[in-house]
Amino acid sequence: MESKEYSEALSLLSGLIKEVRRLDDKLLLVDIDLLESKLHFSLRNLPKAKASLTAARTAANSIYVPPAQQGTIDLQSGILHAEEKDYKTAYSYFFEAFEAFNALEDPRAVFSLKYMLLCKIMVSQADDVAGIISSKAGLQYVGPELDAMKAVADAHSKRSLKLFETALRDFKAQLEEDPIVHRHLSSLYDTLLEQNLCRLIEPFSRVEIAHIAELIELPIDHVEKKLSQMILDKKFAGTLDQGAGCLIIFDDPKTDAIYPATLETISNIGKVVDSLYVRSAKIMA
Repeated sequence: MESKEYSEALSLLSGLIKEVRRLDDKLLLVDIDLLESKLHFSLRNLPKAKASLTAARTAANSIYVPPAQQGTIDLQSGILHAEEKDYKTAYSYFFEAFEAFNALEDPRAVFSLKYMLLCKIMVSQADDVAGIISSKAGLQYVGPELDAMKAVADAHSKRSLKLFETALRDFKAQLEEDPIVHRHLSSLYDTLLEQNLCRLIEPFSRVEIAHIAELIELPIDHVEKKLSQMILDKKFAGTLDQGAGCLIIFDDPKTDAIYPATLETISNIGKVVDSLYVRSAKIMA
């Protein structure tokens, strides 16, 4: 895995799995299934990564699994759930992994704790991060990994893109070079950017794109592209006047209650007509 030859590693594992199944060595099979899950995840093949993890869990259920190996299973489970954006479930698995590794004084405990903090940030509970770090268990692992997550949490709480970019620059090794955290940073950046843009355009009905770009300290073309995407995603009602270089924001359209009521009436009339048809058919018969 260190050389990133994932496909070649999977080819080697397929032959090894057959031999291990023939020997019926369940403990070794759990290790191989876990490794296979990690390889599929690295290749962005989430369904196969989940299938391999399920195979590892099935094998583990029939034997005694050492706490370190159980922690590895929980850690991989958390990573896969986080990839599906099920951050609450992922947090539970990371917590289980952290408890197992912490009891064993395993160095992976700090990464489990780091991913717990990531989950809190991703569900907009960044305020909880400081509390977790200052807890009795968290204080044991204070260092660059947790400082990096605290910096991201502060940026998220303050909805500050500048602080977010500063955190990325100051903690590049802990954030961008961590493949698990890096996967979620782009969506977190997009969320922050959208929150900032919504806050900036809120007082206006018409505003120059260049002015928004100046306020948010980003290139004009980048801001224009993001605003266009937000309009298409219906994050707010508006249009871009590219000739004038302006954004025009509309008031939120009020839904007319008459249309749903009319549709419901038509639906009820249809049911009555169907009922009358059935009754008349019985009489004619």
